[in-house]
Amino acid sequence: METTLKVGFSAVDITPPLGTFIPGYFKYREAKRILDPLEARCVAFSDGENTALLIAIDSLEIEDGVVAEAKAAIAAAAGVSPDAVFLHATHTHTGGDLHRTSDPLRSGPEASASLARAALYVDHTVRRLADAALFAVRDMAPATLSCGRGAAPRISFPRRYLMKDGSLRTNPGVGNPDIAGPAGTSDDEVQLLRIDREGRRPVAILNFQTHPDVVGGESISADWPGFARRIFETALGGEACAVFVNGAQGDVNHVCVDPRPGELNGLTPDFDDVHRGYAHSRHMGRVVACAALSVWDKCAPLEAGPVRFGCKTVEVPSHAPRPEELDEARHIAELHRAGRDAELPFSGMALTTAVADAERKLRLEHGPASFALPLSALAIGQSVAFAGYPGEPFTEIGRSVKTGSPFALTVNACLANGARGYFPSADAYAQGGYESRTSDFGPAVASILVQEMLFLLRSL
Repeated sequence: METTLKVGFSAVDITPPLGTFIPGYFKYREAKRILDPLEARCVAFSDGENTALLIAIDSLEIEDGVVAEAKAAIAAAAGVSPDAVFLHATHTHTGGDLHRTSDPLRSGPEASASLARAALYVDHTVRRLADAALFAVRDMAPATLSCGRGAAPRISFPRRYLMKDGSLRTNPGVGNPDIAGPAGTSDDEVQLLRIDREGRRPVAILNFQTHPDVVGGESISADWPGFARRIFETALGGEACAVFVNGAQGDVNHVCVDPRPGELNGLTPDFDDVHRGYAHSRHMGRVVACAALSVWDKCAPLEAGPVRFGCKTVEVPSHAPRPEELDEARHIAELHRAGRDAELPFSGMALTTAVADAERKLRLEHGPASFALPLSALAIGQSVAFAGYPGEPFTEIGRSVKTGSPFALTVNACLANGARGYFPSADAYAQGGYESRTSDFGPAVASILVQEMLFLLRSL
């Protein structure tokens, strides 16, 4: 029996007010201006029996407790199972704060006011996500699927580098003469899922993978994923709706350490050895949008099928500190929390790494020995699958899952239904660097996630 697929779309504004805490760095920031709006964009898939929702949110991440709260509200509004809700944060570092728990960065007389504003923003956003789900379900129409693949070169680069002295540094700086070579590679593939609908605008789901930390400062912005959506839609004259899904991006970002002439246009050095700029964010959005546009009219048809979804909880050993590391960790954390970074023998990204590493050690001083990680998947027939990780997987994880997946198109999604930090590759722990030093998870995390995600996909 042939399945009739129906697909709906919606978009809602979730831009926070000025004065909102902006998460994403190990320093306190409040929004002082809005460069472009933040949105949540929802796609509803239904085969007449099962309905599932993909919601992409312009946010750094969604705290686990807020995920549970939002999924319950969305499920109630749309009449679906909470397991059918796939929440994905694009990971913009200039988005609103979707945490309810306290943060060490919030201290002093402004702390209570900041937390109160954050709670109001979470309340507002949860309501808007429920609205988006309901709007998308009401918008459903018979649909067909097709896919294409393009490339977005020279906008994503490894951010971990081996140095000539044998050490490894994350973001060692543009033109650093002590760089020996990159540790890892980028994935320049842009995947496009085209959804044509009867009597409705088609929906484009764009998938690329790198950090959206290009804007910086104290501004609200969806960063380059927002530009990619808007530029794609504008190029088609508003005749299509676009959703962006960020893939396995834990070890890549926009910083080219050996730029070609002109590639630093629109970028200026920032506090952590990273060049940033709004103009470069726009450039990246254009490159991703153009890659998708280049295949939009030449997508290969995909067969629709039953809508299925699933979750799988996996156990991963923790990255516990050694007892002899704790005194130094306490010293670093205490100085940083007191605003005395100048007394620490670090600067730039090395300071960020030392502080985050110290916080990880103190956080895991008393365990646990392992963590339960929730993996999520959403599939349509044997054609399309969305593979969701509750954190930031390294590129190697995403590549391995795309290669091993039984589906014609597999879209990896970082920060899906949770926010647990970095999932590094095994070799990153011996090398060092920000991601592996700060991850709560031990060196087996990459192999466990690949194996268990492929098992989950094959079970759908």
